[in-house]
Parts: sequence; structure tokens; C-alpha cells
Amino acid sequence: MTKEYCLPIRVYVEDTDAGGIVYYANYLKYLERARTELMRTLGYDKPALFDGMQFVVHSVELKYRVPAVLDDQIIATARLVGVTRTSFTIAQTVKRDEQILVEGTVRAACIDHDSKRPVAIPEDMMQTLKSAL
Repeated sequence: MTKEYCLPIRVYVEDTDAGGIVYYANYLKYLERARTELMRTLGYDKPALFDGMQFVVHSVELKYRVPAVLDDQIIATARLVGVTRTSFTIAQTVKRDEQILVEGTVRAACIDHDSKRPVAIPEDMMQTLKSAL
């Protein structure tokens, strides 16, 4: 089973709408940070861009269950659940204590930096990703 990365986050005024509820798009920022930190634990300090290639979000599927509110201490998680020749998929949640507030998956595709066309994930990175599954 893949190690789950957990990123603690405090909800600030800037994260919320006029009612003190976290604005829905901000959850994407929290999840992005958790994915980035998961990749750091695998040895990729700048996981979005490397050696003429980059990872871009291909698709996102989220379910919003319960809102986070101002001053909540929440945790964004990221766990690698799939790898293909040109992409990887990460299961993610945002939790308050053990309560799941948001859950879903994000698929990131590997593309050539210049042409923006899909390319194969480098073999050494592929092996690292597969070993993390």
C-alpha cells in the first residue's frame, strides 16, 4: 500500500467566502500542495518541471462532503494509486480530524515542455513511482 502524505493546513480568512466557509476552489490548492509534497518524499524536489518535461493536471474528480470553516485545522492527503506510461493518479482527501471533507482523484500527465504533447515518464521515475504503489 502506498504511503499517504499528510499536509496540515490552518484555514485563514483569505481561504473563505463571506460566510466563513472555505471557497470550493481553494481545496484544489490544498490538494496541489499535498501532491507536491508527496512527490518530494519520492525524491522529486521540483516535480512539475524537469529535463524538458513537465507534469500537468489531466483530470480531477472531487466530491465535496462537508465544508471546512475559518480557523479549522485540516489535513490534505495524497496517495499514489496508479501509474501508466504517460501519467500517474493520486487519491486525495481533505480531512478535519478523521472526518472526510473532500475526496477524489487527480491524474497528472507527463508532457514535453516545448511541444506540450504527451511523452513517456522517464524510466527511473517510472520505477520510483511503481515502487511507491
